[in-house]
Amino acid sequence: MPDYTPYQKGIIKRFYEHRDTLALQKLSETVSNLYLETDAKKIARSWKSVHTQLVNAGCNKKYAEKIVEERDLEELAKVIGELT
Repeated sequence: MPDYTPYQKGIIKRFYEHRDTLALQKLSETVSNLYLETDAKKIARSWKSVHTQLVNAGCNKKYAEKIVEERDLEELAKVIGELT
């Protein structure tokens, strides 16, 4: 494992401190894209990433699976609002 400079260690530390915030931001962008997207392949790809993003944002894993299985955009938007 390489040795990191104090500057690099600080960047890595801040990344992991704000990981949930970054996941929420990406998730919000994904929801917006899902509302606007018309291509079925892109929609399917986006829903695959929603589960991972929800778990990274701090959502319950089973609840995240339920939302993705049902592809419920309203519930997804509600969860994002609760996590923020």
